[in-house]
Amino acid sequence: MAIEYRFTIAGSTPVAEIAQRAFPYPADRPVEYPGGKPGLLFADLRETAGFSVTIRAGENGYLQAESDDGMWEWESSIYVRMTFRLTNGADVDRALSAMLTAVQRTVKSGHEDVVLDLNGNWLLLTRIDGVLAKHKLADWWNLHQVAGLIGPT
Repeated sequence: MAIEYRFTIAGSTPVAEIAQRAFPYPADRPVEYPGGKPGLLFADLRETAGFSVTIRAGENGYLQAESDDGMWEWESSIYVRMTFRLTNGADVDRALSAMLTAVQRTVKSGHEDVVLDLNGNWLLLTRIDGVLAKHKLADWWNLHQVAGLIGPT
């Protein structure tokens, strides 16, 4: 069973720019499938980072996830979503570190509102109107020893 982390960036930033911000090294950067859907980028980084990643643009986005304070909802008329897929048997610590490094690069290099969720169910990180907040701090972030990778602990 795979685990998916979805990192959603509000706005019309081109997918290629998001890919470059998140993955500055060209060898790791998601690219379009030859003959695939335009605007859909993919990289199989299972060997080096522990996950595969897709990046795509979308419209009329809606997210609902469980947060520390109950159900949380968010809408964005246009967005870019990075989906990190960790397959069964992945080195979770290595994958989370690499994934959160990509998320951190994206957060630090832009000002967009962002949301990170786990399996579409649990809210982990938001930046709304410039305010960065971690969710599930006592549980997820500390359990995986990644509390210091993005923003305040």
